Amino acid sequence: MSPELPHRYPQAQIDALYRAIRERRDMRHFLPDAVDPALLERLLQAAHHAPSVGFMQPWRFLRISDRALRQRIHALVDQERIATAEALGQREDEFMRLKVEGILDCGEVLVAALMDRREPHVFGRRTMPQMDLASLACALQNMWLAARAEGLGMGWVSLFDPVALAQLLGMPIGAEPVAVLCLGHVPAFYDKPMLEQQQWATRRALDELVFENHWPDGEGTST
Repeated sequence: MSPELPHRYPQAQIDALYRAIRERRDMRHFLPDAVDPALLERLLQAAHHAPSVGFMQPWRFLRISDRALRQRIHALVDQERIATAEALGQREDEFMRLKVEGILDCGEVLVAALMDRREPHVFGRRTMPQMDLASLACALQNMWLAARAEGLGMGWVSLFDPVALAQLLGMPIGAEPVAVLCLGHVPAFYDKPMLEQQQWATRRALDELVFENHWPDGEGTST
């Protein structure tokens, strides 16, 4: 029998954590109901408690409360949706049938961005400057899991021209939008990831993605 771990959470709390991880979904279908401001604050606090390389905290969040601005963001996303479909070739029609965002439907829209003037932060980034993006992704995952635990859906939309979106939102030079976040109440959570339900892709087996000591011969791009 393994020894008791002194810092282990109670089993019920551990089970709840793993449940949130297992049931988190990238949501596209929303109800128009408003999100309670106190709940939105809790989710932003969850994001803000994420780890960041060099404790640089590169995340910035813009809450889009102006309906006309939300519609202009939706137009940018729709423009990129069409361009992406054209780039997919044989899968163009299949892609166009997918619902890829809920910007006009959800209770809240947030834009998650990287801060400007990130260059002086070299702690952990001297050879891997992309760790600012990794840090922001940790913040988004925190928010996603907290939203699922609270019963709210969240969708990460990345179909947009970042330069055009930055200009639309008046971001300073060097700041970079990374995600349009759809957040709100949902009619139901998907039983499986939506793209798996729609047979766009399937989840690979874990043992295909975990190696020991060396990269295996013949391992290439996923199928």
